[in-house]
Amino acid sequence: MTIELTILAWTLVLALVQVLLPAMLRNRECGIAYNASPRDEPEATVGKVTGRLMRAQSNLFETLPVFTAAILIAHVADREGALTHWGAWLYLIARVAYVPLYAAGVPYIRSLVWLVSLGGILLVLIPII
Repeated sequence: MTIELTILAWTLVLALVQVLLPAMLRNRECGIAYNASPRDEPEATVGKVTGRLMRAQSNLFETLPVFTAAILIAHVADREGALTHWGAWLYLIARVAYVPLYAAGVPYIRSLVWLVSLGGILLVLIPII
């Protein structure tokens, strides 16, 4: 398996972690009974960190389909090389760094890290366009 596909697989692990983190915090805030219910009643208040983790997850899911498609196209088209390699690494590292920065409420640096992840996607796109 190529390094790009391996990085994509680890990015999917990150996505699962980002699904589980806010879910675990929601269990503490609302209780398992609420989370296991059909949630017909209005949602209980979300804590600051839980809300931030939920927004970080949503943010990842906005770019993950583009990253995934770009990696798969590069692989199928046999266009993997230095740019796709560095782009994939930049994306994954930036997305990992983004989670604690967002959870801690760090402004500006978080946005810069998001831009780095976007730059990673662009590096993967260059060889396939």
